Amino acid sequence: MSLYGVNKVCHLTQVDLQFRELMQTDPAAAIADMPLTDEEREAFLAGDVSKLYQMGAHGFLLSRLPRFGSLGLTRDEYIKRMRTLLES
Repeated sequence: MSLYGVNKVCHLTQVDLQFRELMQTDPAAAIADMPLTDEEREAFLAGDVSKLYQMGAHGFLLSRLPRFGSLGLTRDEYIKRMRTLLES
């Protein structure tokens, strides 16, 4: 896992307006040049935050994604997906 790349995507979503907008409109383009594995890229594009968390992504940084509507995630959908961790 390229944990740095995953956390960087989340961080840039919070601090970089241009990157944030691209994460909302064309996430594949936003993460195209990021140092991610194929598995990480697929998880991002699927909005699979629980998988990213299980792979070691920082929970606080992941929580920035729904805050800005990235990957089509809402706060409620983010919570629902993260709760799957408790059920497994």
